[in-house]
Amino acid sequence: MNADKEKWLLLILLSLIWGSSFILIKKSLEHFTPYQVGALRVLIAGIILMPVAISKYKLFPKKHLKWLILAAFTGNFIPMFLFPIAETEISSTIAGIINSMMPIFVIIVGALAWKFETTQRQITGVIISFTGVCLLAFGGDDGAQFKLFPILLLLLATLCYAISTTTVKSKLMDVSSTVLSAFVFSFVLFLPSLISLVSTGFISTFTFNRENMIGLGFVSLLSIFGTGLAMMMNYRLLKVSTPLFASTVTLLMPIVAIIWGLLDGEKLTSLQFAGASVIIAGLIFLRAKTVVKK
Repeated sequence: MNADKEKWLLLILLSLIWGSSFILIKKSLEHFTPYQVGALRVLIAGIILMPVAISKYKLFPKKHLKWLILAAFTGNFIPMFLFPIAETEISSTIAGIINSMMPIFVIIVGALAWKFETTQRQITGVIISFTGVCLLAFGGDDGAQFKLFPILLLLLATLCYAISTTTVKSKLMDVSSTVLSAFVFSFVLFLPSLISLVSTGFISTFTFNRENMIGLGFVSLLSIFGTGLAMMMNYRLLKVSTPLFASTVTLLMPIVAIIWGLLDGEKLTSLQFAGASVIIAGLIFLRAKTVVKK
């Protein structure tokens, strides 16, 4: 498969997986606290990927350790707590919509920190798509749920994702996608997530009853697919495309989040349908390649 086809396939698959993560967070919060959901999400991914990390330990990028740590905490630790905390006050659909701000942050962080250049066509595509996101946000029946504090938390999480994405693209592209994911979750984040989970009292209070096992099932799905597998795919997407293109997955995720919302009893308005169409239109503009200064 050539790089152009692969990047669009990865974009669609990631949109489906990550777009479903918001409803999984919502369901997980029915059983555990936001801090337990965040810690479990990272810890389970670390356990699953531990065999890969151990078998490939000689490939650990020691010379890029500081960049690995930066990418790990901004992309795979801090946001894992911020999203569940925010979703205790706003809907999973709105969380998915706010997350679509990521391409804007990628442009800003890329320009300021890494001297990335983007074409006018790409910027136009992002603006068009974000206009569609706004239609999705304000076209729903739950617009009253917009609250300042959770929105600020989500914006901070999205900024963290942008920092991680641009760091990986700039400094860690010589590490394979699978190995990079394994190192991030099993070597860098395993201990911090374990400490976080212990501090919540989860280990001392958890019992194997029906409700807890259902909750653990939701978190496990979120961790295995929405975290471990998705991050491998995301790192691969960064290899075959640009940070801006990879970040446009967040423009498709709200569509998936809204579909899950419908299945969970939420309503979808005609204005939100229009917003989804505008998002797709904006993505057409993003076929132009991003030029990165060496």
